[in-house]
Amino acid sequence: METTERLWDKALPVETTEPLWDDGEFVLSRRVSGDGTASVLLMVPTLARPQPRTIRRLEHAYALRDRLDPAWSARPLALTQSEGQPVLLLEDPGGDPLARWLGRPMELTWFLDVAVGLTGALSRLHECGLVHRDVKPANILVNAGSGRVTLTGFGVASRVPRERQAPEPPEVIAGTLAYMAPEQTGRMNRSVDSRSDLYAAGVTLYEMLTGTLPFTAADPLEWVHCHVARQPTSPSDRVVDVPEQVSAIVMKLLAKTPEERYQTAAGVEAELQR
Repeated sequence: METTERLWDKALPVETTEPLWDDGEFVLSRRVSGDGTASVLLMVPTLARPQPRTIRRLEHAYALRDRLDPAWSARPLALTQSEGQPVLLLEDPGGDPLARWLGRPMELTWFLDVAVGLTGALSRLHECGLVHRDVKPANILVNAGSGRVTLTGFGVASRVPRERQAPEPPEVIAGTLAYMAPEQTGRMNRSVDSRSDLYAAGVTLYEMLTGTLPFTAADPLEWVHCHVARQPTSPSDRVVDVPEQVSAIVMKLLAKTPEERYQTAAGVEAELQR
């Protein structure tokens, strides 16, 4: 904590920044040096007066820096402040959020490249004993040139391999409801573990294949009901060009109980490579 407070005393120089996404709680931007030779990612709260839990999430992400590897993550560099706002500085692995490629079905070869990269990154994350708990397209950076996939958004990641989610109101559950595993809602008698990340990856892959989420909902309670009780239409039934084998992989990831999903990200990666 002393390191965090000491870094917060530093002020950021004014640099050219490019916003990458805004999820309502944080804005992720790329700051480029004046000569264009260096860049860093900045994560700042969306609100001028952030809630305490928002600041805690930045502190938590920074505290994980020694367990994150630049090979598969945008590793935190410093927690500082600018104009009174907390700012998390991250190594810039290049690329853009996966969310920028969504909205229509993704070409199959490109889909497989990104899907293998994503499951490989999740496999390395889980090998470090971490559970992300907020896998979604905004937290996945994809380099279109190299195909490299890296993870961001570790503000609610868990250091323990298994934990129970209390049945809190859905508005305050850590994570993103549209991508949340059933057990993460606190409405099932199951622990949150690495297989919860695989469900969220399944929602992401579904969106890549079809251009749409597997469910739509009007409010938080409806999102919870969708994940716990509703069965999605298979990707191959929505988009005729999706091979049955690929559709089956995604549907297995979206199983309601963790025992019915793939048990490891490495297993999904191997299936996709085949």
